[in-house]
Amino acid sequence: MNLVVPILIPFLTALLCLAAWRMRRLQGWLTVGGMGVMLYTAYVLFISVRAKGIMSLQMGNWNAPFGITLSADLLSCIMLIMAALIGLAVSFYSIASVDEERQSFGFYPLFNFLIFGVAGAFAAGDIFNLYVWFEIMLISSFVMLALGGKKEQLEGSIKYVALNFLSSGFFLAGVAILYSITGTLNMAHLAQQAAVVPEKGLLAVASVFFLIAFGIKAAVFPLFFWLPASYHTPPVAVTAIFSGLLTKVGVYALIRMFSLIFVFDTGYTHTILMILSALTMIVGVLGPIIHHDFRRILSFHIVSQIGYIIMGMAIFSPLALAGSIFFIMHIILVKTNLFLISGIVHYLKGSFNLRFAGGIYRDYPWLAFLFLVPALALAGLPPFSGFWAKIILIKSAIDAELFWLLFIALGVSLLTLYSMTKIWNEVFWANEAEAKDTSEHFAISSGPLWMMALPVIFLVGCTLLIGLYPVPFFKLAEETALQLLNRNEYIKAILH
Repeated sequence: MNLVVPILIPFLTALLCLAAWRMRRLQGWLTVGGMGVMLYTAYVLFISVRAKGIMSLQMGNWNAPFGITLSADLLSCIMLIMAALIGLAVSFYSIASVDEERQSFGFYPLFNFLIFGVAGAFAAGDIFNLYVWFEIMLISSFVMLALGGKKEQLEGSIKYVALNFLSSGFFLAGVAILYSITGTLNMAHLAQQAAVVPEKGLLAVASVFFLIAFGIKAAVFPLFFWLPASYHTPPVAVTAIFSGLLTKVGVYALIRMFSLIFVFDTGYTHTILMILSALTMIVGVLGPIIHHDFRRILSFHIVSQIGYIIMGMAIFSPLALAGSIFFIMHIILVKTNLFLISGIVHYLKGSFNLRFAGGIYRDYPWLAFLFLVPALALAGLPPFSGFWAKIILIKSAIDAELFWLLFIALGVSLLTLYSMTKIWNEVFWANEAEAKDTSEHFAISSGPLWMMALPVIFLVGCTLLIGLYPVPFFKLAEETALQLLNRNEYIKAILH
C-alpha cells in the first residue's frame, strides 16, 4: 500500500463533492463512502507498517533531507485509522443532523478538505510540510466553524482563528530557528543534527516556540480558552469532528517533536510538559462545575483529557508513552460520541441546556444506556476503556515516583465523574422541564433519528471493544511507544 493513498482519498472525495455541488444528499453519501475507503486503506497501510517497519515516500524523486517527505510509522497509522473512523461516523451522522442551508454552502467539501489536512499532518515527514497541512486544516475548520453566520459562531470563530494565527506565528519562528542552526527541516535529519549542534540554547528556545504553537492547537494550559469559547457554537457534527481530531493533531505534533527532536535535555523540556499537564487537567475539569450547557461541559473536558495525554508524554518512559497512545485511541472515540449524543438530546428536547432537557430516561432508555458507556469511560470507571488508559498512566507515575501527579490525575478523574453525574441527573434522570428553552438559535434538521443513533451505537461498540478486550490495544500502544523511543529506526527509515 502506497502511503499517499489514505491521504488522497478525502481530497478526491472533496473534488467529487464539488462536482456534485447541487446534489447535497449525494455529497453526503459520497463522503460516507470516501471515509469508508479511507478507513480500509489506512488499515491496510497499518498492516504493512507493522509487518515491514516504517515506510517513507520522497515526493518528486528529491531524496531526503532535500525534498518533501511523507512517512508512516505505527503512530501515524493509528492516527490515520482513528481519523477515518471518526470521519465515517460523523459524516453518516451529518446527513441527518446538518441543515440543508449549511450543506448548500459547501459543508461536505469542507469536511473532506479538513480530513485531508488532518491526514496529511499525520504523515508529514518534514516540519514545513507539517506547517502547510496545519494551514489547510485551519482554513477548512475556520470556514466550518463560521458556516451559518450566526453571531455566536462569528464570535467563536474570531477567537479560534486569532489564536491559531498566533500559533502559526510561533510555528514559523520555531522553524526559522531550527533551520538557522541545523540547515534542515526534515524531521529525521533534524533528529540527527539536534544531537550534535553546539547551539543548545537556541534549540531550547525553538522547543519552547513549538511547545506554544502545538500547545495552542492542543488546548494546553494556559492556551486553552479559545476552545470552550468556540466549540459550542457550530452544529454538533462539526463540534464532534473538531473534538475528536483537531486537538489530537496538536497532541500528535507534540509527541512527534518531543520524542524525536527535542530530547537533548528532557530534564528541561519534559519538566515543563509535566507542569503543563497537571495544570491542564485541573483547569479543564473545574470549568464544567459552573456550566449547564451540555456542549460547554464536554468542551472543558476536552481540555482536561488532553492533560492526561501530555502527562504520559512528560513522564517519557515506555509505559507512560504507551499510556498516552492508549488514551488517544480511547478519548477520540469517547469524546466524539458524547458530542453526537448531545446532538440527539437537542434533537429530542430542543435544547443543549441541562435544565430544559430532562426526562430522556423515561422516554428513551436506550439513549441513556448509550450515554452511560462513553460517560463512564471518560470518568475512568472499570471495565471501560478510560479505566485501562488511566491505570497505565497511574502505574507509570508510580514507577517514576511522581506521586503529586498521580494524586492530581486521580482527583481530576473524580471530578470528571461528578460532571458526568450532573449531566445524567439533569438530562436523563430528572423529570421533563415544564418550560421550554427559548435561547437556542441553531436549527437542526428533521432527519431520521436512526441515522443519528447508528454512529453512536457504532462508537459505543468500539469503546466496549477496547474496554472489554484491552490487551491487544495495550500491546499495540506499547509497540508504538517502543518504536517512538527508538529514534535510530525512524532516522534510518527516512534517510537511508
